[in-house]
Amino acid sequence: MLRMDLPHGPLRSGLLDHYRIHRESAVPKKQADVALTLGPRPHGATLLRWLYDGIRTGIIEGRLAPGARLPSTRTIARQNGLARGTVVAAFDHLVAEGYLEGAVGNGTFVRRMTPGPPAGQGARAKVRATSLPSLSARGRRLAGHPFPFPSGGGEVSLFRLDFPALEAFPISIWGRIAAQCLRRDAPGLLRHGDTQGFRPLREAIAQHVGLTRGVKCDAQQVIITAGTQPSLDLIARLVLDPGDRVWMEDPGYSAASSLLRAAGAELVGVPVDEEGIDCEAGRRRCRTAKLVYLTPNCQFPLGCSLSLPRRLALLDWAGEAGAWVFEDDYDGQLGFDGRPLAALRSLDRAGCVVYSNSFSKMLFPSLRLGYLIVPPRLAEAARAARSVLQRFPPVLDQATLAEFIVQGHMEQHMRRMRELYTERVETLMRRAARDLPDVLTLSAPAAGLQVVGWLARGIDAGQASRLALARGIYAIPLSSLTLDRTLPPALVFGSASTEVRAIPRALGRLGTLLRELQSAGPGARGASGPH
Repeated sequence: MLRMDLPHGPLRSGLLDHYRIHRESAVPKKQADVALTLGPRPHGATLLRWLYDGIRTGIIEGRLAPGARLPSTRTIARQNGLARGTVVAAFDHLVAEGYLEGAVGNGTFVRRMTPGPPAGQGARAKVRATSLPSLSARGRRLAGHPFPFPSGGGEVSLFRLDFPALEAFPISIWGRIAAQCLRRDAPGLLRHGDTQGFRPLREAIAQHVGLTRGVKCDAQQVIITAGTQPSLDLIARLVLDPGDRVWMEDPGYSAASSLLRAAGAELVGVPVDEEGIDCEAGRRRCRTAKLVYLTPNCQFPLGCSLSLPRRLALLDWAGEAGAWVFEDDYDGQLGFDGRPLAALRSLDRAGCVVYSNSFSKMLFPSLRLGYLIVPPRLAEAARAARSVLQRFPPVLDQATLAEFIVQGHMEQHMRRMRELYTERVETLMRRAARDLPDVLTLSAPAAGLQVVGWLARGIDAGQASRLALARGIYAIPLSSLTLDRTLPPALVFGSASTEVRAIPRALGRLGTLLRELQSAGPGARGASGPH
């Protein structure tokens, strides 16, 4: 808060002398006073602050032109119901800061702060318009491709795509571990830490992915990030130049597409079917690319898993093309049919796969911790880039997470989540087939946290999404996740965040709005499916 104290010493004495001389002088005025109009007084602002801001803003915005003479302190005080001492104090500050200047016997003037004659309002506006700093090309791409998913606010709680089952998280265990870490290791946990990440956490992750995802690595290959987006940004900066081509699943994760476009990449949409990304179609569309981004173990949004022949074909192509593979394994451990498939990285012999994962979906979103496992030949460059771009991840959260993994709570939690999510998906599929067969057909996912619902003909997915959001249901159009493909109208739902007992109510609400749209539209009835 600005302190509106009067200056001390010679400056204060000189300013008061100025006003005293001005008050006592009989020299006639040589210039008419400018009109001083103050806006409404903001709530909580003192009278002094109100007057000071009013004059200062008028000068900055050009309403009080350089050289303009202000009314006397007595006049301003009388017109605005102020004590004259308040006006004098405001003038004192403005003179001391260089906005005003006094001429003995002739008044107080707006100071000329730039050389040359005062410009008119139109000229000032023109100067401002042509001299504003601009965004870079990368900045324009970033601004033009924001994160595409609607937040919906806290009131939208049904079928959230971005939430795991938060009510099932063992918060008491997490809190106890965090308290233990602080008692045992403070003040070390309050320091910067390692830019690559807390070493005990990196060691725990290396062991965890070896046991659960078939990924063999050591702690030196693990880099802690703030999640998948920062991980992808780090790798894009390291391996892509503007104009480089990148294979993207189509449909796929639009946030990744937005980030890669912002990096200047040329995206090549590669179609996805029930076996995952079609590598042969990718070869036909673009034989050489610098990077491929994919979600092989649970394709987002269709929920399929990349088959073994497709995995081998993709790695063969990457070896031929000299391409990097960015494997986003955000919910690869959440398979619904037996043991989850091992990560694509486990098949990599050429050292081209960068493995990425995040704890936001596994544990809770606000944790904001993820990690990369980079091939040895990329490790040193990735560590250097991490030290420049993102610096130090939060140490206490890393220490807590390391203990959570080492003590076995992570594996226990994931086992419970697989059971819980399987129950929720099965309930969602069964109730939708029973209650909404005329307007919605769900595709059974092999794994993951989302499900696709194909709409009956004549129902607009964009309109359905907007109406659902207004009724507390999170559902995004499948078309918002495509690059080049045209697919039948469908909505994508989160299948993990809604409790079993809330699913019938949510589907009833959704069915009502879909039938309203269907009856209002001209299209034929009957459910549609993927082409």
